[in-house]
Amino acid sequence: MLVVGLTGGIGCGKSAVTEIFEQLGVPVIDADKVAREVVEPGQPALAAIRRRFGSHVLSSDGSLDRRKLRDLVFNDEQARQDLEAILHPQIRQTMRQRLAAVNTPYAILSIPLLQESGQSDTVDRVLVVDCTEEIQLERVRVRDQVNSEHVRAILAAQSSRQEKLRIADDVIDNSGRMEALRPQVEALHRSYLEQSSRSG
Repeated sequence: MLVVGLTGGIGCGKSAVTEIFEQLGVPVIDADKVAREVVEPGQPALAAIRRRFGSHVLSSDGSLDRRKLRDLVFNDEQARQDLEAILHPQIRQTMRQRLAAVNTPYAILSIPLLQESGQSDTVDRVLVVDCTEEIQLERVRVRDQVNSEHVRAILAAQSSRQEKLRIADDVIDNSGRMEALRPQVEALHRSYLEQSSRSG
């Protein structure tokens, strides 16, 4: 089975692209969704987060207060590394288990920080959803109701557009209208099916 790692900067449209792949019947294993699941009440990762960061990062119902945790680790490199050391192994293990249960010509692993987390060598192909930084700024500012400085800080913490494009085997340009996405995804879908049949 061909494994495609899908990545791209914040606001580039990864969710829109994965939605089209799912409509085409392709299994998508999303690291962001798995990351939310592994910190649900009762999960080992949540207990480890509470031990490391304290009970004040939990809501009154015992669930993780993501905003408090995000604010805590955003400007603290050591705290961020500690959080990643808790979450990344759990996320990887869950994604591997889900991938092992898939029996299709190819599957998508949607991993926003594919390069930063050192996982680009665990996939057969890297697909980057790309757009300009100006478009990223505007989309995230509107979507998340945050100011441009906040978005720029997030962008600075991620690998640059050039670094992402350097590791790309395939690129989807999402700088234009949403209608332009589907033909690009469908063309890649055909290509991945063909590559899978050749390697299978």
